Amino acid sequence: MACFLVSGGEAIVVTAVRAAVKKSEQKKGIVDEKGKQITDPAEHGICWTRKLGWLMNMLWGGVLLLAIEHIWHGEVVLWPPFLTAASVPGEMATVLHEMATVGVAMAVLVTVTWLVVTFVADAVVKRSAKTEAAKEAEL
Repeated sequence: MACFLVSGGEAIVVTAVRAAVKKSEQKKGIVDEKGKQITDPAEHGICWTRKLGWLMNMLWGGVLLLAIEHIWHGEVVLWPPFLTAASVPGEMATVLHEMATVGVAMAVLVTVTWLVVTFVADAVVKRSAKTEAAKEAEL
């Protein structure tokens, strides 16, 4: 019913945090105006603007797909009260329960997946830098 609203809330927060981090990294000369990394990822690691962009895209993509799916099944409509369950007396408890269980579980799963991807990406970048340095040392 409304489980995607939890990920939507997280996506809003992540979007705001990414904007603040991008501004900070711009001042430090890590990213340009578009948020693209200027520094070498092999030396300094992948910038947080890029990492938060991954999470932001994962969350907004999930919200969009789930919203379309809920509209398709008639659980969400484009007129107030938007949630069809909200128009039925006593159903808001069911909606809130679904948000607290399914919605939170999905948001946590996406965030944990992002954390794993972030750690793996950093490890791969650092490993490739060490490999290149070792090859240059042999020459």
